[in-house]
Amino acid sequence: MLNKNLSKLSTETAFSVLDRAGELQKSGKNIINLGIGQPDFSTPEHIVEAGIRALRDGAHGYSPSLGIHALREAVQDDLSKRYGYCPPISQIQITPGGKPIIFIAAMIYGGRGNEILMPNPSFPIYESAVAFSGAKPVFYQLKEESGFAFSADEILSKIKNNTTLIILNTPHNPTGGVTPPAEIKKLIAGLAKHPNITIFSDEIYDRLVFNTPPHSLLSYPEIQDRLIILNGWSKTYAMTGWRVGLGIWPKSSIEHADKLGINYHSCVNTAAQFAALAATTGDQTCVEEMRVAFKRRAILIAENLIGIKGVECQMPGGAFYAFPNIKKLGVSSEILQVRLLEEFGVAGLAGTAFGTYGEGYLRFSSANSDALIQEACNRLRKLSLLYL
Repeated sequence: MLNKNLSKLSTETAFSVLDRAGELQKSGKNIINLGIGQPDFSTPEHIVEAGIRALRDGAHGYSPSLGIHALREAVQDDLSKRYGYCPPISQIQITPGGKPIIFIAAMIYGGRGNEILMPNPSFPIYESAVAFSGAKPVFYQLKEESGFAFSADEILSKIKNNTTLIILNTPHNPTGGVTPPAEIKKLIAGLAKHPNITIFSDEIYDRLVFNTPPHSLLSYPEIQDRLIILNGWSKTYAMTGWRVGLGIWPKSSIEHADKLGINYHSCVNTAAQFAALAATTGDQTCVEEMRVAFKRRAILIAENLIGIKGVECQMPGGAFYAFPNIKKLGVSSEILQVRLLEEFGVAGLAGTAFGTYGEGYLRFSSANSDALIQEACNRLRKLSLLYL
């Protein structure tokens, strides 16, 4: 008999759309892929060379379960310089991508009878991991009129005696929204009345912000003993396929996180960790070059989407996504997603792939060339005319 909790696991529509787009391309159809959330840049050469060098130098064996010492030291030094504080390396865990941190947190803080707060719309693995743990996912809505920033008052109003964890994500996937520091401070002040609740901050896009300085919850000393940070190298350094992420844990839970990691993955690919070390300690010019490119594309895709009758779009504040409002077209997000791909050759995602509050929206990744972004918007314009 199968574990009943398997029925609570969901998936990521981005990968099924990616597979379908690949099938259509193989059949000869011209496809523009704005569905998957990964940079279209190659991993910078000095990072690639570091991985190759590590292999040639014999980095073929297991590493410590929490990650190689030098990499965790580099993370601690980097985040301390950028945000004013980072816990000691004994609380830093290197993982095969960022998703294990979500699952490990859900296993530690979830369980039957507990509730975990999370944004909606949001990265679908939050809900999947929490539901699988046996805990109840409870949603707070990210609203377009607020720039898809979270409301501290709404989050605080949903706290109950059995709330164990609050998940935050800014810059935000799928909307590109950035929550202002003032709202973050308001939430942290309100959480002073709830000292037993842990805060999970997904900061995987922390360096991909366009109009404000990067911000981290590491900068708030009052929550340092109950803060989990998710970060990594995939988005910042175009290293999605290398599968290297990191978690920073409260002192009280790092032992549990390490045990779960040992049970799940033992350790992370050693050569990939040396590549991540080169990324962290090496020339950061590549990070700024990609950030500038993503900002230009964010403006480009938003302006093109706004120019489509029946479509509205917030200007993204970070990451590399646009989340246009298509409610005036009078058709569901999922139907539009399917027609856009099958008939017009553009891979995008229905907003409902990120939660019920995503109905009436599409998500497009702007991690593509300027020309293809413009052509994708032209194709959406042709589809929109069928509903107006």
